[in-house]
Amino acid sequence: MEASVEQLVYVREDEYTVARMSAESTPSFVAAGRALAGVQPGETLELTGEWGEHPRHGRRFTVTACERVVPSTTRAIQLYLGSGLIRGIGPRLAQAIVGHFGEATLTVIDTEPQRLTEVVNIGPARQGQILEAWREQKEIAALMVVLQGFGVSPLLAAKIFQVFGRDSAELVASDPYQLIGRVRGIAFGTADKIALQSGVPEHSPQRIKAALLDRLESAAARGGHCYLSMTALLTQTAELVEQDQDVVRPMIDALTAERRVVVEAAPDQIVVYGKELHSRELKLAEHVDRLWRARSTLPMRPFQEDPALHDDQKAAVTMALTSTVSVLTGGPGCGKSHTVRVIAATVRAMGGRVTLAAPTGKAAKRLSELTGLPAMTIHRMLAQQPDPDKLFDQTPAQADLIVVDEASMLDLHLATRLTSAIPSGSHLLLVGDSDQLPSIGPGSVLADLLRVEEIPRVRLTHVFRQADGSGIIQNAHRIKAGRLPAIPGGGGFWFEELDDPEAVAERVVHLATVAIPRKQGVEPGQVQVLCPMRKGVAGTAELGRKLQERLNPARDDRAEHWSGTSAFRVGDRVMPIRNNYDKGVFNGETGTITDIVQEQRLVEIVIDDGDTVTYGFDELDDLTHAYAISVHRSQGSEYPFVVAPLVAESGGIMLRRRLLYTLVTRARSWVVLVGERKALELAVARLGDRRNTGLTRRLAHLLA
Repeated sequence: MEASVEQLVYVREDEYTVARMSAESTPSFVAAGRALAGVQPGETLELTGEWGEHPRHGRRFTVTACERVVPSTTRAIQLYLGSGLIRGIGPRLAQAIVGHFGEATLTVIDTEPQRLTEVVNIGPARQGQILEAWREQKEIAALMVVLQGFGVSPLLAAKIFQVFGRDSAELVASDPYQLIGRVRGIAFGTADKIALQSGVPEHSPQRIKAALLDRLESAAARGGHCYLSMTALLTQTAELVEQDQDVVRPMIDALTAERRVVVEAAPDQIVVYGKELHSRELKLAEHVDRLWRARSTLPMRPFQEDPALHDDQKAAVTMALTSTVSVLTGGPGCGKSHTVRVIAATVRAMGGRVTLAAPTGKAAKRLSELTGLPAMTIHRMLAQQPDPDKLFDQTPAQADLIVVDEASMLDLHLATRLTSAIPSGSHLLLVGDSDQLPSIGPGSVLADLLRVEEIPRVRLTHVFRQADGSGIIQNAHRIKAGRLPAIPGGGGFWFEELDDPEAVAERVVHLATVAIPRKQGVEPGQVQVLCPMRKGVAGTAELGRKLQERLNPARDDRAEHWSGTSAFRVGDRVMPIRNNYDKGVFNGETGTITDIVQEQRLVEIVIDDGDTVTYGFDELDDLTHAYAISVHRSQGSEYPFVVAPLVAESGGIMLRRRLLYTLVTRARSWVVLVGERKALELAVARLGDRRNTGLTRRLAHLLA
């Protein structure tokens, strides 16, 4: 039958799609199946399938095949044009266009687009915008057909078109390996599937080189590694392409000659870097060396030592004032923030200037609240440079001491940008908890610096009285020491034992949306769900979907837009997962969707710091819902109430001591862990793998 898509109801991770449809013979019905992957409201489809009865949801049409067709009725044409698929046309303008041209509307747009100006409110500029969007949609639809022919998800078509534009179809056919790393969701497996079907030989240099680069990029993205050993790279690549290592090894030499990888001798092994990460690591080491060797510009004057400070806090003050590069570390309740406040006050009393910064907006806000001093994100600090080559010139922004809190979040890229911008003579104090998870991005900057003996550091270990009664802090220190938390923990720490992952997920949702808000008299927005894993019934994807349906379900009077497997609705809590310097938003910040403008294909978001930003529909891959987020993405943030599932599904691959420790320390008042005791035991027992980085080795050589 031929039917129009009225609304998407559900899109599963495996692309199984449920949609509300309408047809002449059946005005309203539900269709479902993976064949519907990628369809959008407003499209007209030719469906093949059969009617059946779903045990929970009733009568529905199970789709086995679908093909996009040109809408033929005026209602279908109006629905298509007004759905937001064509930028520049909203529901009212769609009604006006169809009212003027009737069933000939799409023919007019295709063959006589200049006639659009006959419609009220369409001038030459809007007519050009509509025509460009119309052509773009036709090309994306054609690209979907190409991808389906290769057995590849049509959901990738819009993403590919966004990057490569009108060259997309040609590129997919001629060199699909170029898609790797440039289009989110396309790794070697997808590109290779297209290439092999296009006739690329299994042993071709093009294929082997793409696989080598993919293994290096995957190691950085998934494991935070800056390099792989030659042995590991050869083994992983040979397995990926199902070829002998003898075929793979010469391609490393070829990539080296092309300056796309760097092969280097390290202690006891040969290692291989991607070019960019190697360059960043070298630059970071050089700038730390420059700052460490520089003569201090801090005006040193006698100062009054605070007698209330603990001995290790006094040592930290002295270190920050006398060392141009230093590290202050310690666990929760050990007084890091108070020590920073004293250091900043001392520098100011001596006539110096201080800048406090953190990697994310939430971390900067928290630093400001704890110290009583203004703080900003590192990104904003860098953006305020009067000279692009210097962080602080002879301006009011000049600083003698730069304090960076939550330094465990610094990845190789951000740390290099930061240190390269600081002038010689300024003091850099990195503050963080080295027992927390490392950065989301590649590198392990804080841990690497702590391994360099020449760099001064102070570790605060004394837990102050006000923290003694906190079950959260007490159990955080137990976890850090490799001991199981006290159960029942009391003092804001709770563990609720459940063995069935489905039951765990339901309990987490109930606690976050009903039980805790009711007991504590707070809104559900005060409760944050943190997950060790993304996949599975208790992962961020499924739990986020359940929480969204509970807290912000679809409503006829509330705008929504589907992007891939996610529905974005007005009122949704969202989080950028990439830094966007043009928009001024950064990974880890959160905000609320306040408007969805279908006509302009835009989503409007108010970030928690009050700024308003917009994302185009083609940029929504840069956002994720914030109802349930990974522990990694919670770094630098603190929430009044935290609820987290602990399940050993798939071996509990992400369960590690640092992850559990970071999770627990995100809560200010309550943390509730729900799940299996064996998962809790697994998390405490596993130390986790050390990242492959060369920063410590480089600094030890430079500073010696």
